Amino acid sequence: MQTFNYQIDPRFGETDALGHINHAVVPVWFEQARMPLFKLFNPELSLASWNLILKKIEVDYLAQIFVNSPVNITTWVGRVGNSSFLVKHEAHQNGQCVARGEVLMVYFDYGKQSKADIPADIRKIIAPYVSE
Repeated sequence: MQTFNYQIDPRFGETDALGHINHAVVPVWFEQARMPLFKLFNPELSLASWNLILKKIEVDYLAQIFVNSPVNITTWVGRVGNSSFLVKHEAHQNGQCVARGEVLMVYFDYGKQSKADIPADIRKIIAPYVSE
C-alpha cells in the first residue's frame, strides 16, 4: 500500500493557553494532508468541478503536540464503498504517534446535490492507496 506523507512545522499561533497545539488545529492539518488525494479526484483542484464532500471526521488525540518540532502526517484510504471512502491519518512527532483520524468522504454531484458512484477510472487511480 502506498501512502501520502506531509510534514508540517507547528506554528506558535497554533498553541493554546496550556502550551500545546490546540485540538482544533489537527483536523486542519489532516485536511491539508489530503490535498494529494483530492488531486486524484480533481487534478486541477478546480472548485467549478469539485466532486467531494466531507461527511464525518473523527480524531483521536494520543499525546500532546508541541511547537518547534515537525509533525509528519501519513494518509491513506481505508476502504472504498459505492459513493464514499474512508481516509485515514496518523500524525507523528519525535517518533511518537500523537493523533489518528478518520474522515468519511463522499463522491458528490453538486449539480444534482446528491452523492454519486465513484467512477471506475478513479477507483483504479486510488487503488494503490487503499488498505482494506
